[in-house]
Amino acid sequence: MEIVLGKRLRELREEKGLTQKQLAKDLQLNSVTYLHYEKAQREPPLAVLAEMAIYFEVSVDYLLGLTD
Repeated sequence: MEIVLGKRLRELREEKGLTQKQLAKDLQLNSVTYLHYEKAQREPPLAVLAEMAIYFEVSVDYLLGLTD
C-alpha cells in the first residue's frame, strides 16, 4: 500500500506542476513529513489522507491503489 500511495502522490503532484515544498504548504504539512509520505517512509493519518484526496480530486481508494 505504501509504495502505491507514494507513487500516486508524486504523479498527482507532478501533474499539477508543484514542488514537494509547495504541496506541503498547500496541505499545511511540514515539507519533510510530506517527503516521507511520498517516499513511502511513513503513512499519513486518515485525516491527512482524506485531505490529500480532496486536494487532488481523487478518491482515497485511488491514492491507496485500490482503484485505477
